[in-house]
Amino acid sequence: MASAPQSLPLFYNQIEPLSSQVHADFRTRSTDRAAFLAGQHAVPVTVEEFPLVQRFMPIVFSVGEDPVPLALMGLNEGVNTFFDGEGKLVDPNFYVPAYIRRYPFLLARLRPDSDELSLCFDPTSDVVGNFEEGEALFENGEPSEITKNILQFNEQFEQAGARTSQFMRELKDLGLLMDGEVSIQPEGAGQPFLYRGFMMVDEAKLNEMRGDQLRKIVQNGMLPLIYAHLFSLGQMRELFARQMRSGWQPEVQLVG
Repeated sequence: MASAPQSLPLFYNQIEPLSSQVHADFRTRSTDRAAFLAGQHAVPVTVEEFPLVQRFMPIVFSVGEDPVPLALMGLNEGVNTFFDGEGKLVDPNFYVPAYIRRYPFLLARLRPDSDELSLCFDPTSDVVGNFEEGEALFENGEPSEITKNILQFNEQFEQAGARTSQFMRELKDLGLLMDGEVSIQPEGAGQPFLYRGFMMVDEAKLNEMRGDQLRKIVQNGMLPLIYAHLFSLGQMRELFARQMRSGWQPEVQLVG
């Protein structure tokens, strides 16, 4: 059901460094829709977002060697219950994760032998380009205020990403991750629908923690984040119900 982004980050088709020479006349314009979200059922989130995200979406962890936290907007591939087919938000009270809000910009390492990150963007996006409308990215050859704000947001996102990576490493080191499975029995269905293909915290192991290990996750702030994740799993059934209300009709028993 959930897998980590590959090579190019999720949603990005191309990555190009933002340059005051090449993009001197470029502007960024606002939009009320994100076509890249149409049919997207999961998005990465950072640990800082767990308290807000858990009110709307289940938070699970991707499978693989380097799992990442994912917020689920749908339980099935191609199903997004919060954005319509044009990528327009259908619930004004929904919390939009930072990973979505940063698009089409991101910080990227342009050379593998360098630790320096550069502000880049996806040139296939329709919100950045040589437009007549929108806010200028450069003024007199220097980054504009909007570009400085975009850079600051992306720097904060990278810092949150580093803290999230540390959280995930500690979850693995503590042996708290397990293969996840959710069974949902809709009214009138002969068999339950099973969703797998993700990881979750093993609550039984968490409850068995004692001494230094328990003290560590209390002192470093991990414990409330873990509980935010566990509480969020209660949104699984609500998400299934949202799918049903939106007209999605499963024909066969599905395994994520």
